[in-house]
Amino acid sequence: MRTTAHRVLVGSLLGFLILGQTATSQADEPAGDPGAPAADKPGLELATLLKTELQGVEGTEVIVSRVSIPAKTSLPRHWHPGEEFGYVLEGSVTLWQEGKDDIMLREGDVLGVPLKQVHTAVTGDEGVVILVFRVHEQGKPERVLVE
Repeated sequence: MRTTAHRVLVGSLLGFLILGQTATSQADEPAGDPGAPAADKPGLELATLLKTELQGVEGTEVIVSRVSIPAKTSLPRHWHPGEEFGYVLEGSVTLWQEGKDDIMLREGDVLGVPLKQVHTAVTGDEGVVILVFRVHEQGKPERVLVE
């Protein structure tokens, strides 16, 4: 059975999808994450669209980002201190997760990456644009790189 926190989370995520960018939107600002691989990946774009406390779940925040990964790119392996959800807006990508089968995702597909699951995204001949939702404890880094 779902907990109240899960119901609040799902309701909040649906609300973000329906409302899109709001007055608190930061669409043109980079994610600002020191672990972000943007500096060494030409063409990679990370834009934070929304960063806010998840109402009703103290100490938890939601970060909504638009991630554009160019063709023939592999992001560094990493994990998140919370759950990650994505919706493929355009293109295609392979989601690699440690200990799991690869998942090919195309426009219109959704994905979920569990808490602290080591993973990466790999593009082929075309790039991808993904709307990403991260739900995690406030004050934690958005991602942790894995050697």
